[in-house]
Order: sequence, then structure tokens, then C-alpha cells
Amino acid sequence: MYGWCDKVARIHLSDRSWRVEVPDLNVLRTFIGGRGLAGYYIRKKITLDWNHPDMPLLLFVGPLVNTRSPTSGRMTIMSRSPLTGTVGDSSVGGSFGFQLKKAGFDGIIITGKSDRLCGIEIKDNNIHISDASHLKGRETGDIHSFLKGKGSTAVIGPAAENGVLFSSVIIDGHFAAGRSGIGLTFASKNLKYITTRGTGKTNVFDPKALRSAREDIFRLTAASPILLGKFGISRFGTGALYDLMDARRMMPTENFRKTQFDQAFKLNAHAFKKKFKPKNTGCRGCHILCKKITKDKTRIPEFETMSHFSALLGNTDIGTVVKANRICNEMGMDTISAAATLACFSEISKKKFSPEEVVSLLMDIGKKKGVGVELGQGAAKYAGSCGRSDLAMVVKGQELPAYDPRGAYGMALAYATSSRGGCHLRAYPISHEILRKPVATDRFSFNGKARMIKIGEDLNAVADSLTACKFTFFAASLEEYAKIYTAVTGIKTSGQDLFEVGERICYNERMMNAANGFTEKDDDLPARFFTMPGYKDDGINIKPIDKEAFLTARSNYYIARKLNENGAPVSKVAKELGLEPISLGSICGIT
Repeated sequence: MYGWCDKVARIHLSDRSWRVEVPDLNVLRTFIGGRGLAGYYIRKKITLDWNHPDMPLLLFVGPLVNTRSPTSGRMTIMSRSPLTGTVGDSSVGGSFGFQLKKAGFDGIIITGKSDRLCGIEIKDNNIHISDASHLKGRETGDIHSFLKGKGSTAVIGPAAENGVLFSSVIIDGHFAAGRSGIGLTFASKNLKYITTRGTGKTNVFDPKALRSAREDIFRLTAASPILLGKFGISRFGTGALYDLMDARRMMPTENFRKTQFDQAFKLNAHAFKKKFKPKNTGCRGCHILCKKITKDKTRIPEFETMSHFSALLGNTDIGTVVKANRICNEMGMDTISAAATLACFSEISKKKFSPEEVVSLLMDIGKKKGVGVELGQGAAKYAGSCGRSDLAMVVKGQELPAYDPRGAYGMALAYATSSRGGCHLRAYPISHEILRKPVATDRFSFNGKARMIKIGEDLNAVADSLTACKFTFFAASLEEYAKIYTAVTGIKTSGQDLFEVGERICYNERMMNAANGFTEKDDDLPARFFTMPGYKDDGINIKPIDKEAFLTARSNYYIARKLNENGAPVSKVAKELGLEPISLGSICGIT
């Protein structure tokens, strides 16, 4: 095999057994790896409850991992989301995917439930399940240090053990596999950690062609202002977007009641750089290096964390943003959902939280204390328990990230149609609407947005399956990565071929959600965005979104995605894409 290891490990925690299976080459070509291959393996079990012992927990890499392909050091973790009930997945960096591939596996599928807290240790084609009872309640940083010498680590913190629905998995001490509550899936199986290390190499079909294609991508990224420019992501991290959101007056403020934060200039990426003087770091094999870390190992927050723990909460203390980020990582909680839940709580209680209260509330959530017990269920469930569901800024139960949809209509549509709930990364139309790449579009119009979202979703599904970092596609395209894929695997492939794989992956996820009862009523936004303006001044008018225009765009998306008029998958299309029905059509919503 070229590119793939041609091995998937199935681990059953109930009896602590494991075995290796060899995937069919046609399956590998059809779903590639990472998110695509994980989706293939989970589809027949997706209607089980998220905490059912037979619900798979999957960690998968792609064929480009452990090669010299640019930005390929990523992997996908997938299961059914405890937070939303949708397909739950997270693309995460660090070195775990790289080490898993070196250990000889394209992926691992974990089922069952251990009778006591355990850890999985993988080393060069061998898997050992260890007792981890002594690590119960320990924070992620402690666990990572304790496991030193065992390779790359994936661990959960106290939040997952305490049932927080937006629990995350922390890779290598600080890379967060967030969103969807995937950390709680670990806890439901009594799994505290996974380690992996290996010495194997990945066979490459044509190393010379890989070098050439690699140089093409390096040239394109070097010419990209947003990636390697003076004010770009490489220099300031993803926080480089902070000033852009502020300038466009689409920064979610005070639980999305406003779209402009008048103290933004005090908490932007430049302010963090000036105060903390961080250096660059990043995922294995990445030349962009968007992560920022100080000399004393303090991690500078990502843009969404930076924005939500400042503007969304009305907080002006920069130190609190850093503390909040550290607490969420140590507890193992998604920062976006944590901040958005606090913002919802703030509006319901009609109280603005001090920096000390923000920190205290986060600790209470992670440790299941006081009101933290209720807040740990996320904004949707908390607001519903208070009779104020209208104040939860969520889609399909997942809290919205730091781009106000009233300021970019493509993002509004992307939030609504995302297969994993409120998510900016499924289609990432900000690249078009704000960064003007690859094509500039009118951010206050739905014209052309349905097709744009569909194409963006397909592209990012491929990126998560190869794997490659989505940021690279601000400069490169699937044409360049088709050359990379061909050079690595020996399978002659075009950019259009990869888009077709992306379409299959996205349709499969739509089918899985339909099998669990999701319909067009779930492809919607909170009412606030259709009734309340965000900002008006300085020649910028952030109006409420026109509901009829939104519904028309959603209908156009259904057409572009080849769904029926109600947003349900169509059996004929599924068959053309090589996807078998998940269950009876009346149950899974296929017409």
C-alpha cells in the first residue's frame, strides 16, 4: 500500500480485547481517510444512543499523514454527539495522528465499556489496555505529564467525568478536539486516555512528484497575506481575525445582542502579542505555525476563545481570557460552548459577570458544583430549563462561534445547514465574505451562497479526510492537493475527483442525521437574528436577516446538495454516490 497503512484496529473495552482488520481498497478510495473513513465505519451504528456501549468512538487519519505533505499532521475523532445528537466529530492537530500512523494504523474503532477507568496504549502495531483508576479526576495537564515517554496523548479532564455535555479531548497537552462533546464519549466508555507512538514509515508512490507538488503549495502560501503576511495568522495566530470581525461590525457581543464591542482594541491579537510576547508553534509538519505560546508555556487563545471570553461576555480583562482558556483546557471543555453558555446565563440572570466570577463559574462547571451542574448541559438545555429557549444562541443544540450571522449571510446559511450543528468550519464562508478568497462576495446577500456553502462543505470534508489544515486552502486548492494525493497513493486523481468524494462524505453525514430524526426545522437560526439589528453607525448597518430570503437560500441549498424540498436525503442520489440506506426509508428520512 502507498499512503495507507491498510490496517484498522477494533478495540472492545468490555473484555479488553482487540483485533486488526484490513479495509477494502475500494472503501479507502471512496472515503479516503480521516473524517470520511470514520463516517463510513460509524454509519450503521449512528442510530444508537451516544452512550450506548456499542456506539463506536473512532480516531482516524488520512493517507497524507506521516508523509511530507504540507499541514498533514491532523486527525479526526468521531462519534455521535452527546451535546446535539448529530454526527459529532472534531479535526485536531498536534502529533497524535502522525504517531498513530507511525504505529501502523489508519484508525482505531473503540466500542464497549470498561468496568473501571482505563487507558489505551498503542506502540508499533501493539495495543495494551491499562488501569487508570488512580487518574480519576485529574486535570489534562497532569495526565499528559504523567504519561510522558509514552508518545502522543489524547486525554479527558474532570469535565467529561462529571458529565459536561461540551467536554473536549486534549491532544498533547493543549490541542483541543472540541465541539460536539466528544470528550464525554470517552468518559461513557470509562476511557481516560489514549497514547500512541511508533517508528514506522508511510510508503509514498512518487517522492519526486510529492516534492514538486509540495513546493507549489509552499509558494502559494508564501504569497498569502492572511497566512504568512505581516498581519497574518502565522504572525498573530487565528487572533488575526479579531480586528477584522471588529472592523466589519460582526463580533458577537453580549450574547449576540450586539455585533460591536467598543473595547475590542484592548483585547485584539496585537494586545496579546504586546503583553505576552509569544513565540510560534504548531501542529506536526506545519509551516504556518498558527499556535502561540509564551516562555512560561502559557497558551495564547484561538480567535473564537479570544472573542467569546471578551466581547460575548462584555469582559475587558485580557488576563481573564487567558485564564478561561487554561481552565477549559485543564478541565477538558470546549471554549466556544463554555463561553456561550455563560453568556446565555448572563442574559437570563440579567447579571454581568466580573472576571473573578467568570473563572469561578468555569471551575464550577468542570467540577460539577452549584449552578455549574446545570450550565454543564450547555446553553440550549439550560435556557430550556429556565423557560427561555429563545436566549440560547445555538443551532441543532450547539453554541454558535464568534461570527455574527447578521454580518455575513453565507455564514448564516452555513450555521443552519451544518451537519454538526452551529459550526463555522463545515463550510467556512468567511474566506469568501471577509477574507475575499478565493472569490469576493457580497456579505449582505444570499445570492450564490447556496452553491458556495455546498462547495465549501465538500472541500472541507476532503481536507478533513486527507488530512490537511483548512487554513492552507486560503491559498491552495484541491487541484494542488490532488497532485499531492496522486503522488502519495499512486491513484491518479483530479481536483474534481476529490470534490466528488467530499460530496459523498457530506451526503453520508446528512443521511446519518436524518436517521436520527433531524429535518429542515433543525436547519434554522435563533429568532434573534431575524428580529434584532446588530449595529448601525460609521456607514455600516447590520440589519436583521430577512427570514424569507434566508428560507429561499436554504431551499436553494437543498437543491445544490441534491436533497428533497424538505431537506431529506434522496435514495436515488445516495445510490449514485455509492451510499447504502442506513435503515428503513421511513425511519431515516430517505424518500
